[in-house]
Amino acid sequence: MVNGFQRIKRKLLRNRLVLLRQFNFVSAEVYVKYLYHYYTGKTLDLSDPKEFNEKIQWYKVRYHPKILNQLVDKYDVRSFVADRIGEQYLNDMYGVYNTPEDIPFDELPNKYVIKTTNASSYNLIVSNNETLNKTKTRQKLKKWLKKASRYYLRSREWPYKDVAPRLIIEKFLKDKDQQSLVDYKFYCFNGEAKFVEIHIDRAKNHRRSFYDFNLNKLEFRYVPEEQSITRPIKKPDNFLEMKNLSEKLSQNFPFVRVDFYSINGKSIFGEMTFFPSGGRKDFIPEKYNRIIGNYFKLPQPPNGKQIITEIDKGL
Repeated sequence: MVNGFQRIKRKLLRNRLVLLRQFNFVSAEVYVKYLYHYYTGKTLDLSDPKEFNEKIQWYKVRYHPKILNQLVDKYDVRSFVADRIGEQYLNDMYGVYNTPEDIPFDELPNKYVIKTTNASSYNLIVSNNETLNKTKTRQKLKKWLKKASRYYLRSREWPYKDVAPRLIIEKFLKDKDQQSLVDYKFYCFNGEAKFVEIHIDRAKNHRRSFYDFNLNKLEFRYVPEEQSITRPIKKPDNFLEMKNLSEKLSQNFPFVRVDFYSINGKSIFGEMTFFPSGGRKDFIPEKYNRIIGNYFKLPQPPNGKQIITEIDKGL
């Protein structure tokens, strides 16, 4: 009876969340409280957030420096990366396009990757351009752009609200004989990396875990145990370089996750993420939600204002 009641209650919460998601006029402050409660079962306190995901919700509502519009855009962030650490750490780009019809497929190499510039998880790996069905691909990309135009509403991650959806095409990356890339995600707080999340085997058996900088596996996770990495991870020769580059990119930000790939010993920038998983996934064991939250020092809005619109002048 209790389980049945809980299922009904959760379904009603989800229906309410889906309904609220559709409307621009629902404020981020109202929406994230429902979002947080639905995914964590906890009550969000924006006046005094303690846990990591609580602070991610605060970040959405209160931390609005204009430069974040640039940094969440997969094309516009490239100039920031080039200025701060050098363009040699950027993946090769074949072009950025407003519509699928603009893409010159016949001029592209046989392998490449298409991504939307302003949303997460819209990635198409083209392994054979000669056999690619261009018509179906354009149809798929049109749907992606339409969904990407409403990406902000999904989680109220404010920087995406003012970023126009486009398509970026980049070089297909491959590291030696690996079937899929290893993704190194450095969690940086005020310019200091505290730990790294590593993703492997995305193509067939996606697994992920958290590590210290000697690549000792840490005890916390946010996925089921069966989705964690069980084999040892070999530290690439450029691991320390990727960590240092992440810290340079994260300077002046209270928190940002900076992603890199190691391609045959070369560090290649992936992206900067200010709201991992939209602040929906709690850490396991529970105590780490507060421990990691303690790394995240929230700045105070100036002069009694509610919103922070500027960052340190050092940026």
